[in-house]
Amino acid sequence: MDFYIKEGEPYLRTPYGRMICYWDGTVHYALYLMMVTRISKRQGYRSAGLYWLGSILLSMIVFLAGNVVGKYGSDIRPAFLLNIPFLFLPVWAGVKVSQKSRNLTPKAADEVAVEQQKLPHQRPLDLLLLVFLFSAIAYTLFRGFVALECPLESCFNYLYQYEPYLKDPVAYPKVQMLVYLFYALPLLCLFVYGLLKPGCIWMLDWTLVFAGAVAQAQFTHIGGSLHPWTPYTYRVPEETVWPFLLMNLLYAVGPQILALRCLMHPEFFLSPAALREADQDKKLQ
Repeated sequence: MDFYIKEGEPYLRTPYGRMICYWDGTVHYALYLMMVTRISKRQGYRSAGLYWLGSILLSMIVFLAGNVVGKYGSDIRPAFLLNIPFLFLPVWAGVKVSQKSRNLTPKAADEVAVEQQKLPHQRPLDLLLLVFLFSAIAYTLFRGFVALECPLESCFNYLYQYEPYLKDPVAYPKVQMLVYLFYALPLLCLFVYGLLKPGCIWMLDWTLVFAGAVAQAQFTHIGGSLHPWTPYTYRVPEETVWPFLLMNLLYAVGPQILALRCLMHPEFFLSPAALREADQDKKLQ
């Protein structure tokens, strides 16, 4: 293993590389076991598959892009090509998983109608999630500006006082913030729409994909920011560790709650077609 890391993929020795390996060997491994178990029992695995899709796809996008544009870009070796299938195979697997039928508990039409007529202030959890989404939109936009080296004083102060890791020449954290800016930001805006407009059944899938992606990204970002192998000048200052952890943990936990809300109580998001499908399943049972 030492030979492979030195001669094959030296960027795995970085704090970011170590953190994605930790996530791969724990969370992804657990998801693989869960999906294999459910497949062997002929049970549905759509939710686990979509969560895994978001997690592995975002990790590979940031990892591969960071390898090319960061300080290891001039030291790319043939072993780098071993990662390419992990970028395209998850897309193929995600398409296959998304074609599986949803395991929806049959809902009565009147129950769904009542839920879909409720305004946001009549749905306390959704109201809190809307507050989170608007806050996450602002935070994502702000950190994107910071990563792009915006000259505003607030961006400069944040960079040096809270997340100097964004300046790390390995480039993974900067790429991560840009992926958030160009991909997570539009999704956050769509989720706001989905919580306000009834019948957006796509929320059931995309919130799971997003939750998996953000969980992996925040784990590696927080771990890399605090890792003792990160140069001292790029580590989070001791006096701002707790504010940094609070902001980043909230950013990670919010999508998990949103995905659980959609998964456990999907009534507000059911379309007429999905409702008819659930009724047919109920009749067959």
